Amino acid sequence: MLINKYDLHTHTKCSDGSLSVTQLIDLAIDRGVTHLAITDHDTVNAHLQLAQMNGSYKEDEINIIKGIELSSQWNNMGIHIVGLNIDINSIAIKNAVAHQTQLRLQRVKTIAKKLTHRGFPDITEGAMRLAGDSQIGRPHIAQYMVDEGMVSTVAQAFTKYLGAGKVGDVSNIWPDLELVVKWINEAGGVAVLAHPSRYKMTRTKGRRLMADFCDAGGQAIEVCAGNQVPGVAEEMAAICNEFNFHASVGSDFHNPDYKWVRLGQYPKLPKACTPVWELF
Repeated sequence: MLINKYDLHTHTKCSDGSLSVTQLIDLAIDRGVTHLAITDHDTVNAHLQLAQMNGSYKEDEINIIKGIELSSQWNNMGIHIVGLNIDINSIAIKNAVAHQTQLRLQRVKTIAKKLTHRGFPDITEGAMRLAGDSQIGRPHIAQYMVDEGMVSTVAQAFTKYLGAGKVGDVSNIWPDLELVVKWINEAGGVAVLAHPSRYKMTRTKGRRLMADFCDAGGQAIEVCAGNQVPGVAEEMAAICNEFNFHASVGSDFHNPDYKWVRLGQYPKLPKACTPVWELF
């Protein structure tokens, strides 16, 4: 009997992943994934590319779930919300992508200005050229800084300039969490709070985030994510039960060279949870 294997949080070249959409699907099949959600940052271009192919790519070997990962803010903190099983052609998603794309362009210019104040040349055009048709993000800025010899590695770019709390950490431009959840719900999707254990906040503040997400219409949280430390899944499962959330799972895969996050790999979902795919 076939055992379903879900990975509901993955990325392609259309945002900050390293693989094309077909390469991602091929790798997922190779890893035994039966249900794959492609959830690029603030874009559904990977799904639009699939729609342009003659038939769905390898639809007889894998189930593709239409998704997106939208940037939001809550209490001046950047929070990511995954939308699963969305209608990519809905007015809500089209508006969301247009809005987020404009904000991303604005953010690049803001980061570039901040970096010039630190003595760096303007990175705007170079980073945008490197991103090409992809949804531009900090990884493109970091790679351009490496290419131009401004830093030695992408990791150094984030550690010194682009990471949380650094000069290039511009997260207060995103729409409120409530609006992002509204976009997903209006697109017929399920709003999922992405990797909640990664946000650096107190337990009290974390509970406030969960309560506000629930009140906004959020239906699920990622209980199991890639590179997750032991014990977190059980903590998230308890939160699911408290707020009546469904449980999602996903590797947050970006690049096969990142050995700490592998496609289709994450901690086992606790039995007490109700899986998010029951809502599809």
